[in-house]
Amino acid sequence: MNINLTNMDGPMMGGGGGPMTGGGPMSGGVMRLQADQATVPHGSVSFLVTSRGSITHEMVVLPLPEPQIVGSRPIGGDGKLDETGSLGEASNTCAEGAGQGILPGGSGWVSITLAPRRYELLCNLPGHYGAGMYTQLTVT
Repeated sequence: MNINLTNMDGPMMGGGGGPMTGGGPMSGGVMRLQADQATVPHGSVSFLVTSRGSITHEMVVLPLPEPQIVGSRPIGGDGKLDETGSLGEASNTCAEGAGQGILPGGSGWVSITLAPRRYELLCNLPGHYGAGMYTQLTVT
C-alpha cells in the first residue's frame, strides 16, 4: 500500500502575515498522511511511504482501541505521542524500518503482519500529529 506524507507551506498557505492569517505551518490541519487504501486483508502488509512535502516526515503504525476516534490521541508536551504498542514504522530515507525520518522527496518502507482490527497510521515528529498527519486503516 502507498502512503503519501505532505505539508502545505509557502504560497499555498495564503500567507501575507496579516492579522487574518493562520498560525503558520504547524497550525491544525495543514499536514496530511494519505493512504491509497482504507481497508486491507489481514496478514503481511507492505507500506511504501513517500514524503512529498518540504520537510521530514515518518509513518508509525499503532493499534486503534475501540471506540477511540482517529486523531484523538493525547499529545505530550514535546508535541509527540506515546508510541507504546507501535507495530513498526517507516522513518528511514531510502531504506526499510526506523531511522531519523524520511527526507523531502524520499521514500521508506516497512512490512508488518497485521491482525483484523483498526489501526492508526500517523507521523509522530513533533507537532505533526496535531497538524493532521494521521489516518485510519481497517484490517479485515
